[in-house]
Amino acid sequence: TRKVLQAHPQLRVIARAGVGYDAVDTAAATELGVAVCITPGTNQDAVAEHTFAMILAIAKNLVPQHLGTVALQWPRQANPPLRGRTLGSAGLGRIGKAVALRGVCFGMKLLAYEPFPDHAFAKAHGVTFVTFEQLLTDSDFLSLHLPATKESRHLINRHTLAKMKPTAYLVNTARGTLVNEADLVEALRTKKIAGAGLDVFEEEPPRDSPFFHMPNVVVTPHAAGVDLQSRDDMALSAAQAIVSLSKGEWPAEKVVNPDVKANYRW
Repeated sequence: TRKVLQAHPQLRVIARAGVGYDAVDTAAATELGVAVCITPGTNQDAVAEHTFAMILAIAKNLVPQHLGTVALQWPRQANPPLRGRTLGSAGLGRIGKAVALRGVCFGMKLLAYEPFPDHAFAKAHGVTFVTFEQLLTDSDFLSLHLPATKESRHLINRHTLAKMKPTAYLVNTARGTLVNEADLVEALRTKKIAGAGLDVFEEEPPRDSPFFHMPNVVVTPHAAGVDLQSRDDMALSAAQAIVSLSKGEWPAEKVVNPDVKANYRW
């Protein structure tokens, strides 16, 4: 925050071990001469793997089947396949692309909504760019990979949820503010959508939530981006950003407030 930055005039760099920086007042950092860095290219595969773990868990009814089996109920049932189904990605940056590649392996049709589309990637991997509304209506699995901004806040709400298929699943491994949680709870209770996988929440850690008591919801503690490999890669990349700046070098691909460069001093 601005208050923290002003209290520490000796601060020269904030190196975020990850790619999100919505918790940093970048305008204040720029004004006060502090470089803000992220670690691009270090955790997209971890998030993609976790995303598919959630997709599989909710589609295959994994948790209820586990609980039923160990309770000696033997709850066998036919569950929806992934092959031939449509995977929609809201956002096709590094993480969205990593998720799409895994969708190819599962034989899924790929749709994406992306304000800055990479047409070469889409052509190479069979991704079709669509409007956000078409993404909602056509996706069997809708996975969110957008940053937390004023524009994206509560992008998923009662109106957008109403456009989804009643057989569709929502997966959020991005930021909790993308989803209006009250509206999602209502959509799940009234079966406007089939289920959800949530790694992030509007309030973290969340207090007791209706999501915790729904059999068609799988939740995890904002853990998608951190596995043993990505944890080390993020830490190393963040440290390298600090070292580069201390040597008078400029890690342009990591600095998210480039306007600070003109007056930057270590």
